[in-house]
Amino acid sequence: MRVLTYEGLDPAGLEPQVQRVAEALGRGDFRAAQMKKLEGSGFYRAELGRKDRLLVQLRRYQGEVVALLLEVIRNHAYQDSRFLGGARVDEARIVDVDPAALEAAALPELVHVPRLARSFRFLDKVLVWDENQAEAFRASPPLVLIGSAGSGKTALLLERLKEEPGAILYATLSPYLAENARRMYHAHGFTREGQEVDFLSFREFLETLQVPDGREATYKDFLVWFRRHSRSAPEFDAHRLHEEFKGVLTGYPVDRPWLDREAYLGLGVRQSIFPEAQRAKVYDLFEKYLAFLVEARLFEPNIVAHGHLATCQARYDLVALDEVQDLTNVQLALLLKTLHKAGRFILCGDSNQIVHPNFFSWAHIKSFFFEHGDLASRDITRILQANYRNTPQVTDLANRLLRLKQRRFGSVDKESHYLVESASTAAGEVVYLRDSEAVRKELDSKTSRSAQFAVVVPRDEDKAEAGLRFKTPLLFSIHEAKGLEYENVILLNFASGQRAIHREIA
Repeated sequence: MRVLTYEGLDPAGLEPQVQRVAEALGRGDFRAAQMKKLEGSGFYRAELGRKDRLLVQLRRYQGEVVALLLEVIRNHAYQDSRFLGGARVDEARIVDVDPAALEAAALPELVHVPRLARSFRFLDKVLVWDENQAEAFRASPPLVLIGSAGSGKTALLLERLKEEPGAILYATLSPYLAENARRMYHAHGFTREGQEVDFLSFREFLETLQVPDGREATYKDFLVWFRRHSRSAPEFDAHRLHEEFKGVLTGYPVDRPWLDREAYLGLGVRQSIFPEAQRAKVYDLFEKYLAFLVEARLFEPNIVAHGHLATCQARYDLVALDEVQDLTNVQLALLLKTLHKAGRFILCGDSNQIVHPNFFSWAHIKSFFFEHGDLASRDITRILQANYRNTPQVTDLANRLLRLKQRRFGSVDKESHYLVESASTAAGEVVYLRDSEAVRKELDSKTSRSAQFAVVVPRDEDKAEAGLRFKTPLLFSIHEAKGLEYENVILLNFASGQRAIHREIA
């Protein structure tokens, strides 16, 4: 039996007893470990002496039972256990372990356990680092973590934060991701003395500086304005124009609230969504949009962020930015302005997961930050290529799309050029279905009451039509899907719903 020890386990004064139990479990000798099951809890306990116990969980990895040594419980004080969450243990419900029954038991599966691993970490689930993850975990800030969805970068980031004292900021664009990170970080009652962590979306972060006047401009607000001008600008797509306003005109500059006309017209090919011939008209529309914001008492977060740059005070000992590719230049500048000491940051992201066009590149990030201190001469980038979430079939499809992207558009930097390596042993399947009423009805009948299927559409406005055909509440646009995990995903009309874009790419 494999035995792994939780890195947060405190055996002070009981080291020999813990070692004795570990050796007994390694032999599969439950009697020598005096291990019994806490009925109804999923936990076991082994005896360390007359009064002290060792809390244990069992998992399975590639057919082998793995014992996880979690926590020393002193003086039978189960109610003080971090992992039991204050639950009281009824001694009458502690039963012997049946080795034969255990072999056939449906134990939770571990995702990955390297052959030489002896310890694990615990976030909301068990984590065992591979070699690359372990090396990245040992690195000190400043640090840039690059990896696909499922590479473990967010889990690694959160575990790394547990090692840091002082005032810490975890920030990301998505409110969902910020809340989910907070939940994972404090899972099983984790706290650390001498540390205070703020988990904030960028909007929440702005409000800690000053609550903005008015209401944040949404895409729906933008559409209200755009429809007034669409007849005079039929060549422009609302989404592309909106992203240009947010990601380029107000998000790119740091020295001014938005690009002036001359600077905008002078942008390079990979700095704007629109060709040079259209930019003068884009800027005319942008000026009208700025007037609309004032008239409607709406605010643009990028413009508000710039307004705080001159007055923002240092307050954090470490800043961790997750999904950094979704943040604009001015947002990054403001967030890092809160550091007491320059360079005390950890950035997490993947340039292949951009859902808001802002012309992000790791090369640009380096030039943006390396203007300070000696960062330019240091290797602070770690790439996590292994993927533990997706099946090999899904990963293969993702790699084919990445190759197509690189062949068609090229790669702006070497960090964006890597392919993903699947480390999952789970079997999966990628199926292409021609859209028809019969196919939709069949899919809806199989998924409407299942929590294992999610439907994803390209844009927010596509949800209304999709909701007429799919009764599942698990219906998301790509902007909402970031950070979510489901066993099965239905991608609806990603090609037929974007014919013009696909023709342009092909």
